[in-house]
Amino acid sequence: MEKKHIDDIIKKYGNLLYRAVYVQVGNRHDTQDILQEAFIRYLEKAPVFADEEHEKAWLLQVTHHLCLDFFRFRKRHSYLELGEIEELIAGPEDENILRELFALPAQQKSILVLYYLEGYRIKEISGITGLSENAVKKRLQRGREALRAKLTE
Repeated sequence: MEKKHIDDIIKKYGNLLYRAVYVQVGNRHDTQDILQEAFIRYLEKAPVFADEEHEKAWLLQVTHHLCLDFFRFRKRHSYLELGEIEELIAGPEDENILRELFALPAQQKSILVLYYLEGYRIKEISGITGLSENAVKKRLQRGREALRAKLTE
């Protein structure tokens, strides 16, 4: 497919698709990701359309399905964005704890975040990370100790 052709498609349907996706996901960055994926699929499949309406309908359907996939993923993989975490912080003490938590090594930090912020149990964390339950407990213990040591300094 020629570069000029895809540029024309983006110019022709870009605003329409952007508005349709943004209304559903409500986030500029996620909207851009979904649109990028839709145009990649357009390039990969290189569908042949009967007319412009068929092409527009195909793109709208693809973006709609990508939005559904996005929501399914978010439902299965819930998380808190950094902005949401900052809203939960009550005061400077909580901010300091959070700063120290994010400064921990990745192995300890990920376990502490899954346990305390996401609310997973040790057995669930074991399944997510592929570590044994004893390894999760040990990393949780070491993470708590490291956090406690940093906060008492």
